[in-house]
Amino acid sequence: MLAPLLLVTARVAVDLGESGRHLVHTRMTIPVTAGAVTLRYPKWIPGEHGPTGPIKDVAGLTMTAAGKTLDWTRDPKDMYAFKVDVPAGTTSIDVGFDLLSSAVTEGFSSGASTTPRLALLSWNQVVLYPEGTKGDAIDYEASLKLPKGWSFGTALPVRSKAGSEVSFEPVSLTRLVDSPVLAGEHLKEIPLGEGVVLDVAADNPEALVIPPEVEAGFKGLVAEADALFGSRHFAKYHFLLTVSDQVAHFGLEHHESSDDRVRERVFLDPDVRQTMLGLLPHEYVHSWNGKYRRPADLLPDSFSDPIDSSLLWVYEGLTQYLGWVLTSRSGLRTTSQGLDDLALSTAQLDRRAGRRWRPLEDTATAAQLLYETPDLWGSWRRQVDFYDEGTLIWLEADVTIRQLTKGTKSLDDFCKRFHGGPGGKADLKTYRFEDVVEALNAVAPHDWASFLRERVRRRGEGAPMAGIEKGGWKLDYTSKRSELQVSLEDVRETSDFRYAIGVQVNKDGTVCDVVPDSPAWKAGVAPGMQVLAVNELKFAPSRLRDAVRASGSVRLILQNGESFLNAEIPDSGGERYPHLARGGGDDLLGAILAPRSGKAYKKD
Repeated sequence: MLAPLLLVTARVAVDLGESGRHLVHTRMTIPVTAGAVTLRYPKWIPGEHGPTGPIKDVAGLTMTAAGKTLDWTRDPKDMYAFKVDVPAGTTSIDVGFDLLSSAVTEGFSSGASTTPRLALLSWNQVVLYPEGTKGDAIDYEASLKLPKGWSFGTALPVRSKAGSEVSFEPVSLTRLVDSPVLAGEHLKEIPLGEGVVLDVAADNPEALVIPPEVEAGFKGLVAEADALFGSRHFAKYHFLLTVSDQVAHFGLEHHESSDDRVRERVFLDPDVRQTMLGLLPHEYVHSWNGKYRRPADLLPDSFSDPIDSSLLWVYEGLTQYLGWVLTSRSGLRTTSQGLDDLALSTAQLDRRAGRRWRPLEDTATAAQLLYETPDLWGSWRRQVDFYDEGTLIWLEADVTIRQLTKGTKSLDDFCKRFHGGPGGKADLKTYRFEDVVEALNAVAPHDWASFLRERVRRRGEGAPMAGIEKGGWKLDYTSKRSELQVSLEDVRETSDFRYAIGVQVNKDGTVCDVVPDSPAWKAGVAPGMQVLAVNELKFAPSRLRDAVRASGSVRLILQNGESFLNAEIPDSGGERYPHLARGGGDDLLGAILAPRSGKAYKKD
């Protein structure tokens, strides 16, 4: 095992010339000492909360010293470690390999990231580093060769650019991994405010035409985040937005940028746009909550050690809440659209039968498992519920602060205290549970430790809806879908009847979820089955919706592997879809979603 090194500099040169056929070339020069050396490929990737480094996509690995090939072997107990004997007198070795960029798959940065006209480069996928070296203890001098005519965007400081070759200033491995590069033939940069830019790339120029109201919303996001936190912990920030159907779709936070990947028609189709409006707000909030303030056991400078993700209900849950708030405050959504969004996520959580056995805290602790699970059995298994249920918990905290202080303070004051302070440059300040409690008590004295522990460790029926109810609203159901639900179902090609007969199906009839103890569950329907017929007629989503709407039972024929099931679901009273309706008391939810920056945005 190599002893920890003093601060040294490695070099990495990446060639995207063949990225169009999903092949990325990388060459490195890595400082070493003579003797037995172990080089590691990053395994635990910050922000992905799991061992997601795509080691299976590494091919053509070679190691040389003074022009001579060195034999290497993989550690048989650790697939991410490569052992090599370095000859006497050698101070560095040259390493090269190819990254076999994925075809169109989902799954964070290990999913598809290149097309013939664009590429999103995640540096953790194209580097090795000496074992025993922390990410902040070794610098990498990076360079990038682009296809002819391409441009790029990144938070990584540029040293020089000549033609299609770019050289970057040396930075620590930690910062390098935290600074992806978006490059493409069709890429434009849009200023969103002082020090914040949107770099957006697409496979065709038509997909880059951003509607004026959406661009205004992005600019409103920057202004509202400044008003919320009171300071920034970066000098410049880049939204790296990939608009393509040939890449994985997700968002991944970085301190000075975000890797956001959305559908190709997101700016051309208003329904498609509804699927991404909360994405950039969420990832932008992460610069404060997740990057600047980070759980102590989620440090990013060791890419080989497992993490403790049990505080993700703060890291992700609070971010999800603040992202939901900023989406409406910025004008990206109206207040009513924000309430519709909250109704959909709350109703889904309220039907999570898995909460009988799995508390929310365990969904955070087991995040590395749950990110990899399919959508099937989501109600009984539970999924990464710390996002949306975190929203409900932090909403209740916000409402509680407002009530305790008679409206003089809110969670905004907590954010300024916890995430604010001196800014201007990237920084890191870790926390533990007790630090969160202390900051809340400084804003509004209360038994916050018990408040939070009870909500994240509780087992039992029903989502925590006290924040909605004390905020002047209640979860209700009507026979009509909200416009937001119509858009989401059309784009995702699903039909959601979980609040009526208890089942959700894809466009081909595949059952993706069944609510335990619902009418469909009692009739024997299970996730993974495929609906073939509705009331003796061939399945179609509209036919199933018509049958649920009509009075009388719904008769289904389903295929279950090589077997078939005739399921008769009794009359459930027609369609039921979630909405929020006004309850008693002041409209605190409306107050929470109101802008803070003093600028006017499109509202209801």
